[in-house]
Amino acid sequence: MKLNQIADNAGARKKRMRIGRGIGSGMGKTGGRGGKGQTARSGVRIKGFEGGQMPLHRRLPKRGFRNTAFQAKLNEISIGKLQAAIDAGKLDAKSAIDVDAMVKAGLMRRAKAGVKVLGNGELKAKIELAVYGATKSAVEAIEKAGGSVKILKPAIAEDDGEPRGKNKRRAAKEAK
Repeated sequence: MKLNQIADNAGARKKRMRIGRGIGSGMGKTGGRGGKGQTARSGVRIKGFEGGQMPLHRRLPKRGFRNTAFQAKLNEISIGKLQAAIDAGKLDAKSAIDVDAMVKAGLMRRAKAGVKVLGNGELKAKIELAVYGATKSAVEAIEKAGGSVKILKPAIAEDDGEPRGKNKRRAAKEAK
């Protein structure tokens, strides 16, 4: 085979449709944009618009609570990656491993709110971890290898039976 004999498979390279080149092209006049009006122009977004009627997404009630503003943004790392970093000499298994040590080793770009350790992979080294959280399988694997895990996640306050928010005000009213 010579260079001048090399060719693409049939139909692999398709010429683009050139619009607005007369009625004979099949893409003349409106150029695939339909009729006149707002949608024929560029830079238009009418996603939920219903012709002036209140859009469905605004008619329906909002329900529930979304935690997105308050959720902890965590880094996740598997014990397999920790073992690989120890084997490569990036992490010292003898000293305590925390978020700063992992960032310095290049396992993650930044600390965020903390690190959650996942149980994927195998761990042979005896390590001391101080992390935001860890899965049950990760804790078992680390303890099986002779290491320990210190969870830094703030403990959830126990419910003391006291009413909160509106219920607190309601209870105060009823007490009077």
